[in-house]
Parts: sequence; structure tokens; C-alpha cells
Amino acid sequence: MAHETAAAFPMSRAPQCPFDPPPDLHRLQEQAPLTRVELWDGTTPWLVTRYAEQRTLLADPRLSSDPRRPGYPFPSPARPGAGGNIGFILMDDPEHARLRRMVTAPFAIKRVEALRPAVQKIVDDLIDEMLAGPNPVDLVEAFALPVPSLVICALLGVPYADHDLFQGHSRNLISRSVAPEQRAASFQALHDYLDRLLEQKTDQPTGDLLSQLVARVEAGELQRSDAAGIGVLLLVAGHETTANMIALGTLALLEHPDQLALLRDGDDPKLVAGAVEELLRYLNITHTGRRRVALADIDIAGVTIRAGEGLIMANDIGNRDPDVFPDPDELDLTRDARRHVAFGFGVHQCLGQPLARLELQVVYSTLYRRVPTLRRATALENIPFKHDGAVYGVYELPVSW
Repeated sequence: MAHETAAAFPMSRAPQCPFDPPPDLHRLQEQAPLTRVELWDGTTPWLVTRYAEQRTLLADPRLSSDPRRPGYPFPSPARPGAGGNIGFILMDDPEHARLRRMVTAPFAIKRVEALRPAVQKIVDDLIDEMLAGPNPVDLVEAFALPVPSLVICALLGVPYADHDLFQGHSRNLISRSVAPEQRAASFQALHDYLDRLLEQKTDQPTGDLLSQLVARVEAGELQRSDAAGIGVLLLVAGHETTANMIALGTLALLEHPDQLALLRDGDDPKLVAGAVEELLRYLNITHTGRRRVALADIDIAGVTIRAGEGLIMANDIGNRDPDVFPDPDELDLTRDARRHVAFGFGVHQCLGQPLARLELQVVYSTLYRRVPTLRRATALENIPFKHDGAVYGVYELPVSW
């Protein structure tokens, strides 16, 4: 495709289909696995729309995640890391692997599974509070946002009492519409906040993840600023993504009552685990794609990606690839969707995915069973969707019962 005919990216969803990728992404996927798109700054990176090519490229060490490299496809004028180091997520190996290993242990499957009773108590307590409070209520504020915020705060050692501070700045970091200066200021505020917590734990370690990072700093394995950057990354990613999956997943289920009934009326843990995977595939809330830049020429699917060219792996449409998921636009909680790429693929796949899965399993197996008459309290067209950010969801979800 000639550059002058490249479609603008990101693309708009169809208003009547808020859970589906933009129709233009479906069209591009049908045409070819890779095509050029035009970004806000006039650059024309490759958009990768098919599942097989996405997995192949995400596993290719000739692609870089480092936004400092020329050709990196920025989603907005606000640069990642503006004002400081945002942790290992936008680094390449070996430094990426070295830093990531420092925080891997708490997210191991067995360690995370041990948190299930604590997560269950958080979910039950919040449902108790919701049922005892006003009806209708905004599910985002009353439930979806507090659940992962409480969990990640306990894991990191961050006071939940400060949730207004870190949630507000987190919203700025993942919004494409925020001015670069405001984004940089929010990052700096969060970085300073985490740095203060690290200082406190230097004098009084408490056994949490931030205290473990302090020990790495004291051992000379990690700079204090890098430790604060890792803290920012884990705090933001640890609550924003799961909160949006809880709210958007609930709304999707309310719009598919036959699928909701499977969760509400059943008690099979395997069904619940499978439902989480299918909702992750179907909704795929990180909807601006995994972004990379080529370090060398790469031949794939009949095209040559040149060194220095940017790539965007559009995993939302990758998870709707009919060659991998039959009837991909159907929400089917009995589908085996474990091969989805909602958490990415390769060395940069989401570190916190075991924790996210656990939280979603507890939520989806508890909320609809305890509140069987849960329903929307406003028309679907009145619900404000997050079309302006790196994480898709709803700003609010009024519900009643």
C-alpha cells in the first residue's frame, strides 16, 4: 500500500458495537496481515493485524521496545518515560530481563494462587458495602476500581488511603488526550511518591515488594530511581487494566444474558477460568497495540520491514482472527480461548497476568452469583466509553439490582 493511501490509526469503533474492534481493522485484516497506517505525526508504521504474524514478530529479538530508538511509533505527542524512567516495560534485553527478574517471584502462579482467599475477602467486602449503599451505583467507583487497587497496594506495600492520588495520575499516564506536559507532571508526581515510600521502607522494611526493591538498591543491584520507576509501572499496570476488565466485562455480560447465566448459575472453576480467557480475548482492553521498531530488515508475509521502521501489533483484531478463533465476533464462554494475545507474547508478555487472571476469576465467579439481578441503570448509549486512552473500558457503569 502506498504511504499516501495509508489509513489513519487509531481507528474509530462503530457506535452500535462498542465491544468490537473498529470495522476498518476487520477490513485491513481481510486484505493483508501487514499494512501501512498513518499516525498523528504523519509517520507510517506497519500495522500487523493477523494473529500468526503478531506472535511471530512479538517473539523476534530483531524488534525493539525502546521508544528512544528512531522510528518508534508513538501513540501521541506525550512520550513514554517523559520526566523519568518508567521501568523495564520499554527496555530491551539484557537490561529488560535483569530488571524484570527482580520482581518476578511475587507474580509466580503458586504465589499468586495463595492470595485467592485474600482477594475473595476483598471482593465480598466490597459487594457487602455496595449492597448496603445507594441503589443504583456506579460499579466502576464502588467495585471495579477498588478491587485491583486494594490488591496491588497490599502486594507492593502502598497505602490504599492514597488511592485518589495514584488513580488520578494513572489516568493521565494512559490517556492519549492529555498534554505532554501534564503527562510528564503526573509521571513525576508518581515517581516522587514511590521514591518517598522506598525511603520509608529503607528505615522500616515491611516484607512487601517495595521493601524487596529497597534490598536490591542497598545491595547495589538497582538504582533508587530505577526502583521508583518499577514501582510506578507495577502500581499503574496493576490496577488500571484489571479495573477496566472488571467493568467492561460486566457490561459485555449484561449485554449477553445467556453467557452471564453460565457464570451466575454455575460453580465450575474450569468454566470460570475459561470465561476469563474468552472475555480477555473478546474485549482485549489494551487496544492501541504493542509497539516496536525494527533493528534489522525482516521478511514476513511477503513484505520487507526495513530497519528503523515502526510496527504496531493490533492485538484486539489479532484476537478476532477467524483462522484461529472460529466465529471470532461471538462471545462464547465455553470457547477455548487460552491462545489469545491480550497479554502480549514473547519476553515482554504481561508480568502480572497470573494476578489479573486470579482477580477476574474471583470477581466473575462472585459478583453475579451474589447480585443475581444486577442490571444496567441507564441505556447503553449513555455509558461513556474510554475511546481516548491506551486502556479501553468505561468511565462509569451505573447499575442497579
